[in-house]
Amino acid sequence: MSALTITARDADTGPVLEITGDLDYETAPELRKAVDGLTVAAGQLLVLDLAHLDFCDSSGISALLSARSLAIERGGHIALAAVPANTARILRIVGLDQVFALHQDAATATTRSSAAH
Repeated sequence: MSALTITARDADTGPVLEITGDLDYETAPELRKAVDGLTVAAGQLLVLDLAHLDFCDSSGISALLSARSLAIERGGHIALAAVPANTARILRIVGLDQVFALHQDAATATTRSSAAH
């Protein structure tokens, strides 16, 4: 089990959260809290960088959906970057690959042409 670390930074397109470790039942509330504390302005893109995500269970998927809801509620958008293969498979199985914009990496997600919706 890996501890969850969430690092926030700003990009030209909006906030980026780098998520490292396990996103599960015990740690999902940490992601919700981090997203609640963000400023996502109308038209901005919230990017969740999952390059260093080790594990994601159904509670983690639920936290990703909560982040999406919050971004949309504030007039923004959301994208997932560098989704690990096992998590991408789950997203495909449940159809969430059609709900989230998926990008190869955070740099691609935060380029203006990729971020445009």
